[in-house]
Amino acid sequence: MDAMDYNDAVFRAELKAYVLDAVDKVEPAGGLRDDEPLFGDGSRLGLDSLDALQISMAIQKKYGVRMPDSKETRRALASLTTLSGHLLARMSA
Repeated sequence: MDAMDYNDAVFRAELKAYVLDAVDKVEPAGGLRDDEPLFGDGSRLGLDSLDALQISMAIQKKYGVRMPDSKETRRALASLTTLSGHLLARMSA
């Protein structure tokens, strides 16, 4: 799928549903903000390194984007906003 096919807000909504499904979590009460941390302090999802692996494998399967570098993966998975930006940049490259 081409990155130009996505409106940012629509893409982040799709990505949110896909990430939550990949880690078998439900959206927290009040919703998951696009800039909310997915991991670490302040994360209401309580995701761990296994979840990060599951997300990165699901991303590769759905969007064809590999995240082999752990530092890059950590930065990309900081929030839905950073993840969508990372993916859109890689998909349009």
